[in-house]
Amino acid sequence: MNKAVFLDRDGTINIEKHYLYKVEDFEFLPGVVDALKDLQQAGYLLIITTNQSGIARGYYTEQDFQRLNEWMVTTLKQQGVIITDVYYCPHLPDAQVEAYRKDCNCRKPKLGMYEQAIIDHDIDLSQSYAIGDKIRDCAICESTACEGYLIENNEKIEIIEDVRMGKYARIFYANNLIEAAKHIVNWM
Repeated sequence: MNKAVFLDRDGTINIEKHYLYKVEDFEFLPGVVDALKDLQQAGYLLIITTNQSGIARGYYTEQDFQRLNEWMVTTLKQQGVIITDVYYCPHLPDAQVEAYRKDCNCRKPKLGMYEQAIIDHDIDLSQSYAIGDKIRDCAICESTACEGYLIENNEKIEIIEDVRMGKYARIFYANNLIEAAKHIVNWM
């Protein structure tokens, strides 16, 4: 079985921008490449799970998302980081684009993307982590042995304080992806 780190994209890997889909608007957060390298060198598969409701809202297409995703994965690969897989949810129950209007099981905090990744990549959750800038990015930690890190970027201050105070089992606080990666690698 493999160990993995499930990573949110927007606000965790790159600077959060309103419904980002253009390569020219994408900016990696400082230190992200080194943090991903550290996790990869420690033997973790790097798996991105990302809600992409901009598709359902009609702000951009799945092809736009795929174009940006391919660019990001290629750019990281050129810097020595291999993203094992990227899972995304384009759905919303009240979507503007009818084809994406559904109450799916993949939109975080639901676990569909994680469940598919576990099957596809034979992942042992007891050795795995989830990292994101919203508590929903760590939803897998609530019902499994997976541990997680909420990084401070875009979550409500009350939830950040709850995580800091230990009110969520198996979810810890980190200032950013670099700090979370250092904790994970040093705790191995």
